[in-house]
Amino acid sequence: MNVLIIGGVACGPKAAARIHRLQPDTRITLIEKGELLSYAGCGIPYYISGQIRDIKELMKTNAGILRDSHYFQNFKGVTVRNLTVATRIDPQRKEVEIFDIGTMDRERLSYDKLVIATGGQPIQPDIPGRDLKGVYTLHNLTNAKKLREQMQQGAKRAVIIGGGAIGIEIAEAFTHNDLETHLVEAKDQVMAKALDREMCAMVTEYLNIDEVNLHLNSRVVGFEGDEEGHLRRVLLEEGSIEAEIAIIAIGTRPNAQLAAEAGLAIGASGAIQVNEHLQTSDPDIYAGGDCVENLHRITGKPVYIPMGDTANKHGRVIANHLCGYAQGSRFPGVLGTGIYKYGDLSIGHSGLTERQARADGYACDAILYPGLDKPEFCATARRIDMKLIFEQSSRRLLGVQLVGEGDVSKRLDVLATAMSLDATLDQLSNLDLGYAPPYSPALDNVISAANISLNKLDGISHAVSPVQLWKSIQAGEDLLVVDVRTQREFAAERMDLPQLRSIPLSRLLGALESIPRDKPVITLCKVGLRGYEACQLLRGKGFANAFYLEGGLAMWSHPKTREPL
Repeated sequence: MNVLIIGGVACGPKAAARIHRLQPDTRITLIEKGELLSYAGCGIPYYISGQIRDIKELMKTNAGILRDSHYFQNFKGVTVRNLTVATRIDPQRKEVEIFDIGTMDRERLSYDKLVIATGGQPIQPDIPGRDLKGVYTLHNLTNAKKLREQMQQGAKRAVIIGGGAIGIEIAEAFTHNDLETHLVEAKDQVMAKALDREMCAMVTEYLNIDEVNLHLNSRVVGFEGDEEGHLRRVLLEEGSIEAEIAIIAIGTRPNAQLAAEAGLAIGASGAIQVNEHLQTSDPDIYAGGDCVENLHRITGKPVYIPMGDTANKHGRVIANHLCGYAQGSRFPGVLGTGIYKYGDLSIGHSGLTERQARADGYACDAILYPGLDKPEFCATARRIDMKLIFEQSSRRLLGVQLVGEGDVSKRLDVLATAMSLDATLDQLSNLDLGYAPPYSPALDNVISAANISLNKLDGISHAVSPVQLWKSIQAGEDLLVVDVRTQREFAAERMDLPQLRSIPLSRLLGALESIPRDKPVITLCKVGLRGYEACQLLRGKGFANAFYLEGGLAMWSHPKTREPL
C-alpha cells in the first residue's frame, strides 16, 4: 500500500508512525511545507518565557532523539519531503501535485490512501501595519524563536491581542521576563469561550497582581512603526499603547483550502467534514487534526475545536482504520477539554459553559463550589473554585469549570471522564476515588460538588449565585443579606452593601423575630456551607423567601464586573 500524508506536525506524523507499526511494508511519504517536523507547539509559551531554554527540546522524543527527517526515515520508515508544498489533490487520478521550495521543481505523487493533516492557521484580522517587524502570530517555532530573540535584545513593552488561553499563557511569559504587558480583549472578560463570568474572577485577579494592563471591551485598529519598519505603537479604538512587540492571538481557522479545491465536503465551520473513521467524502482520503471538524459529545453537533491532543488521537484512529483494524478505528468526538497555567493558578474546563448550554436549549442549572483540594490541616491544601452545569431531566453533567491553586488537573480529568461516559450526578456522588489526606479531603471536591448539585436539583437547597444577587441589588430589589460568619470574620472582611446584617449562625435562632418574612433573605458565609445551614434553618422556621449565596464570600470577588448570563 502506498500512503501519502500532507502535514508533518501532529496528526500526520502520528498516523505515519502508527501505520508503520501496524504494516511495516507500507510505503509512507510525508509532505511538510515547513522545515521542522512533529514539534510540540503547545510548549511555545514555555519556550518564550525561558522555562525551556533550547527550542530543539520541543522537537525531541522522550529518549532525547530529534524528530527530524532522518529520524522518521530511520526509525519510522517514512520518506519525508519537507520544505515541500502540496498544491493540488486530484482524487480521480489519486495524485497530489507538489512544489519543492528548495529546487523550485513540481511533480506528481500517486497514492492508494491519502491523509490530509494540514492543520490550522492563526486568524489574522485585516489591520493596517500587521506586517511590521515585531507583530507576531505564534503558529510555528520560527516565529517563537524570532520573538524570543527580540525579547533577549531588550524589548520592554508588549501587547497581546486576544484574552483566550494562548493570550493568558503568553501574558505569563512576558511578565516572567519583566515586560510591560497589555492584553486587549474585545469581550468584557478574559477566557470568555471557556469560562462563565463568575469563574474568570480569580484569573483576572492574578493578571492584576502581575500588573497586566487589561483593555476589555476594546479592539485594535492599527499598528504604527518607525522608518525601519519596526513596531512602535498599537492603536486602539480609543487611545494607543507604546510597544515593540504585539502578539495576535484571536483564534485559529482550519487550513482546508486544499481539500475544498479537491471537491471534498466542507462543514459550516469551514473545516473538513469527516465521519467517525475520519474519512472525508472520498473514502480513500482521510483527514485529521486542526483542519477537520468533530462532533461535540454533549450536543452531537459539529464543532471546530482545534487541540493538539485531539490531533494525535486522530492520527491513531486514521492509521487503525486505514490498515483494516476495527478496534480503535472510531473517533467519538470531543468535549473541548482544556487546561492552562498562569503562575500558580490552573484553569480547566470541559463540555459546555452555562451560556452555551442555555443557548443550545438545555433546561439546565449550575452550582458554584469553592473548596480546598486537601483537608485544612494539610499545609499544602489549596483552593479550587468549581462550577458544574447539569441537565435537569437527565441529571447528567453538561459542563465543568475549575480555577485554583489546588490540583485542578485531577478533578478535571475525573469530570471529563464522567461526561464521556454520560455519568449522572447520582453516580458522581458515589465514585470510589482514592483518599488519603495528602491527596484529597475525605469527600473529594468532585463528590462534594456533585452532592451540592443534587441538593439543588432535588429541591433540598435554595441558592442564588453571585450573578443573580448582584442583578437583584442593581435592580433595587428590597432584600436582606445576612452574614452568618463570626463577628471576628465579619470585622476582617465583609461585603460593602447597605442591605447587609451580621448575625452569626450560633445566634440566628434567637434572632428570628428581627428578620423580615415579607422579603428575600440571603444568607452567606465564607464558602457556602454555613450559609446553606442558615438557609435551611430559616426555611424550617417558615421563611419561604430564604436563600443562601452560592460560593459565599469567596466567589463574590469583583461582583461589579458581572452581569446576568
